[in-house]
Amino acid sequence: MQVEQISVFLENKSGRLSEVTAILAEAEVNIRALALADTSDFGVLRLIVDDTEKARQTLKNNGFTVGKTNVVAVEVTDRPGGLHDILTMLHDASLNVEYMYAFVRSSGDNAVMIFRIEQAQEAVRLLESKGVNVIDGQRLYTL
Repeated sequence: MQVEQISVFLENKSGRLSEVTAILAEAEVNIRALALADTSDFGVLRLIVDDTEKARQTLKNNGFTVGKTNVVAVEVTDRPGGLHDILTMLHDASLNVEYMYAFVRSSGDNAVMIFRIEQAQEAVRLLESKGVNVIDGQRLYTL
């Protein structure tokens, strides 16, 4: 029930992000979600794409340093407190969220959040036992 995410390490200089998107567009890889964190010298671009291996290999072939990580995609009720409910479940089970970001989808009553959690499989079991919809990669890549 985990989702593959790629992380691309970028020098913090003009045009590097555009290079990544151009390479992925040329390879016909669709970006489904992303988050960018930076420091003064470098950035980490985290991506959910429709073809993880193709994106990873294409970017590596073009000189980028690319890692692959498993993350958890969760449907969150789109109402005040929906995200808080999920975070409370994880906190109460002593499961640490390392980072998270939103997954944009065109319609629906629920938001989708991407979580990097230290003990991901335990988190998936907990959330599912509480009736939370955890989305697998195959479904997520096509939303």
